[in-house]
Amino acid sequence: MADLATYILTASGLVFFIAGTVGLIRFPDTFSRLHALTKADNLGLGLIAGGVAFQTETWAQLAMLTLIWVLALLAAGTVAQLVARAALSTPEQK
Repeated sequence: MADLATYILTASGLVFFIAGTVGLIRFPDTFSRLHALTKADNLGLGLIAGGVAFQTETWAQLAMLTLIWVLALLAAGTVAQLVARAALSTPEQK
């Protein structure tokens, strides 16, 4: 049963990563690209971490997996803010 949950959650996370990548490539402006990428990648990473969590053997491994996910969430939010701020201060080039 744990293996099935791992497969389902990991596959779902992969779908969200692919959707975020497609959004990064296809959306027209910086802000919509950032939105698609950060939302989809954060959810995808959470699903993959949830799937891998079923395979952990100790609480320490689960805590480390959770810490990795939380740090990735914080880093993605920070980088998105910095990119958006830079995009606002830079004039449009055509």
